[in-house]
Amino acid sequence: MRFRAIHAGRVSTFDEVWRRTVGEHGDRPFLLFREESGTTTRWTYAEFEDVVARVAGTLAESGVTPGSAVHLVLRNSPVFVAVWLAVARLGAWMVPVDPASSTRDLRSQLRRVQPVLSVVAASRTALPEGAVAIKVSETASDVDRNSPLLRGAPLAAGPATPDARLAVMFTSGTTSEPKGVELTQANYAQVATAMATGLRPEHRWFVTLPLFHANAQYYCFAPAIRAGASVALTASFSASAWVPVARELGVTHASLFAAPIRMILARCPEIEPLALKHVWFAQSLGVEHHRAFGKLVGTLPRQLYGMTETVAIVTADDRNPPVHDVIGPPVREIRLVDDGRDVPDGTPGEIWVRGERGRDLFAGYLDAPELNAAAFTPDGDHVWFHTGDLAVRDDGALRFVGRVDDVIKVSGENVSLTEVEAAAAQAPGVLEVAVVARPDPVRDQVPVAYVVPKDKAAPPTPAELENWAVGNLPPAARPRAWHLIGELPRTSVGKVRRFRIPQ
Repeated sequence: MRFRAIHAGRVSTFDEVWRRTVGEHGDRPFLLFREESGTTTRWTYAEFEDVVARVAGTLAESGVTPGSAVHLVLRNSPVFVAVWLAVARLGAWMVPVDPASSTRDLRSQLRRVQPVLSVVAASRTALPEGAVAIKVSETASDVDRNSPLLRGAPLAAGPATPDARLAVMFTSGTTSEPKGVELTQANYAQVATAMATGLRPEHRWFVTLPLFHANAQYYCFAPAIRAGASVALTASFSASAWVPVARELGVTHASLFAAPIRMILARCPEIEPLALKHVWFAQSLGVEHHRAFGKLVGTLPRQLYGMTETVAIVTADDRNPPVHDVIGPPVREIRLVDDGRDVPDGTPGEIWVRGERGRDLFAGYLDAPELNAAAFTPDGDHVWFHTGDLAVRDDGALRFVGRVDDVIKVSGENVSLTEVEAAAAQAPGVLEVAVVARPDPVRDQVPVAYVVPKDKAAPPTPAELENWAVGNLPPAARPRAWHLIGELPRTSVGKVRRFRIPQ
């Protein structure tokens, strides 16, 4: 597969992208939603446009106007998609957050974004004082003709403009307080076009990652809408059911992180393989896991690199066959920088991405001028965005190293904790692993591993893991201690919160 360079195209709104596709592909399937009960409900583009128009009318009657914020505290559901598209029509903006957020988190979010309305799961009983909420069941019934969300007069078009804010997405907060990433209508229209490369109406994305996260919005839903393809959405992720449900729903494309892939492999070791056409993955996979997942789904997964802030992807592996440890050549203009200077090939550098704020880069961090000043370097009418991620270039392709603070010095040698984790996850008896840095009086810092065993009744011993490391890791990268734990602390999209691992 080859990927053309990604550039910002004609500036339009996301609502225009949606309405254009409805006009061209109205009779084609748009959304298949599989509830946890196993029931699947389907909508064509035209049928879902009727839902969007009525939800837009209901939101308008509830006080949502251009520039208003709508707070979404929902799991994957048709109502999430309908509110997203309805907000786009109204020129308002959504704040999708983790439905597992504590009441304290919700209170902080409400303080920061001042929403006119919250759309919240009916199962959630505790809401911050003063919150104005519509409660929904997160099932298909929320968008049928008898739903309170559809009581408004339909709105076929709205006042949205390309520069209007469409979303604020909070980062996962793995190392600090979540930052609010501001995104415009033009951002969503651009990512829809950029990520639709090679996508056709007969294709179907499989979305099991949470919709409040950028991956599902940017890489699956937005390009599917642009191409007139369909999306199969599940209420939640299940490692053991992932392959059977993918087969049941007839999907062709999927996007996952490395952690869910390892979980699927652990839960589906012997099963009839799928015949998918394409799979994206992010974060590091070991070579054995990469090969095994390719065999399971019928195609080797391709690694990409992007962030909520970069909107569309920055790099993508275009090799045939793809490999496990390459994020590919850049599809956008980038630099690899250390101390303000471009680094030579073979030397890790921070990824800087050139673009236009509010177009092919996010508009900025919410109410954080000091963060924006540190994140952007002006370059004419564009900017360089400092990602905080390290990569190394070799023969034109990039290999992901980790976050700037994920690379440690062990006796003067650079060690990527991310790479050690990907390798150690392949050790016998290991389900998953997190590697953290610990001070050392001789070596400055050393890696220490926290292991979740596949079989808790018969876990690998630290001695067995040490012997495995001797044969599979270079000396500096070998963990100096191995600890067995029941589970790793994670964000809702599978990222490990290293700072929450017991010391």
